[in-house]
Amino acid sequence: MTTTESGIPVAAAPVKSAVRTVLLLEHFAARPGLHSLADIQNDLSLPKSSLYMLLRTLVNLGWVETDATGTRYGIGVRALLVGSSYIDGDEVVAVARPTLDRLSDDTTETIHLARMDGTSVVYLATRQSQHYLRPFTRVGRRLPVHSTALGKALLATHTDEEVRRLLPRRLEAVTEHTVTDRELLIEELALVREQGYAVDREENTLGLRCFGVAVPYRTPARDAVSCSVPVARLTAGHEQVIKAALFEARDRLSVVTRRM
Repeated sequence: MTTTESGIPVAAAPVKSAVRTVLLLEHFAARPGLHSLADIQNDLSLPKSSLYMLLRTLVNLGWVETDATGTRYGIGVRALLVGSSYIDGDEVVAVARPTLDRLSDDTTETIHLARMDGTSVVYLATRQSQHYLRPFTRVGRRLPVHSTALGKALLATHTDEEVRRLLPRRLEAVTEHTVTDRELLIEELALVREQGYAVDREENTLGLRCFGVAVPYRTPARDAVSCSVPVARLTAGHEQVIKAALFEARDRLSVVTRRM
């Protein structure tokens, strides 16, 4: 096998321009809006001349857009088309639609289907609450795995050692209620495994409580379903309805995703 001077197989050696393109697009995806060349360079630590040429190339291809002055840059419409094609072609999203619709009707609250991606969960589908007071959600949104019911339900399908390898010892505090100690989170995951569901107690959004269950069509699980409800509207009776509906949804999804 041909290798580079450092001994790395040619097939495994990264293509610098491709890596920089992905880094740039992910940078824009995580920071909505338009950004100056100087700010982008400062964040990514790329050579200014190379970064400028890369930006201009991506602008010409439609992956990056600029303002009227041509000096500020942001994500382009082509990225939306690719992201939409991922959702449209995903088998789990397709078979989950009737279950998500029924879960929305049963709870009248906001419903999410999300997938674990590293130390984050990414929303694949949502159903908006039927109430005026509702949380803000969107497909493609990325949230920390440790601060969400979705993420904790998925982490609980991993062993404690796997969780320790995945997460840093100190976790980001999204709100004042976020669990930021990894060992305390691991203790909570034991309870999640026992009761079969996870709870986000205003750990990601103040005033919002979420309940989540993993979809066990593979081990460890990669997808989860959750129900979000404002604390002001949550009663003991409503909480029991939500948990029962989530368990039922999990069981239905387990059946329809069995061969995936």
